Amino acid sequence: MKNLAKRLLATQPGLAALIARILLGLVILPHGLQKTLGWFGGYGFTGTMGYFTNTLHIPWIFAFAAILAESLGALLLIAGFATRLAASAVATVMAVAVFMVHGEHGFFMNWFGNQKGEGYEYHLLALGLCAVSFVLGGGLFSLDGRLTAETSPEPNRQST
Repeated sequence: MKNLAKRLLATQPGLAALIARILLGLVILPHGLQKTLGWFGGYGFTGTMGYFTNTLHIPWIFAFAAILAESLGALLLIAGFATRLAASAVATVMAVAVFMVHGEHGFFMNWFGNQKGEGYEYHLLALGLCAVSFVLGGGLFSLDGRLTAETSPEPNRQST
């Protein structure tokens, strides 16, 4: 189990991974705050759960998981902790959103208000950032990197 956790948290100290996870976390977090706290014009936890379960007919456990993915998952991405797990959770939410809601509205977002809903171009970009975060891990300045950093032994000092 320890080996699995280490492999899950492993990362290279790369700039690309840092950029991908920070941007993904910062873009997803406001959506999570809409769903949890009602900020940014959202409906809050109760309203969101009601919409997911009563309107979209999503089982409550999956609705709850989606809210967690967009709120806690975004914070985990920003911190670079359990990056692969958080990216997987956000990717799942984005894929479900495309297939359940946005796919029928086509590719483009509703920039000019002339279609019934939003397309899925945003979701594809988020999925791309999720893929980068999953493949590369947390990157520079991540808690994953700090937790899995190998401590190098002291150099051999031979007496002369």
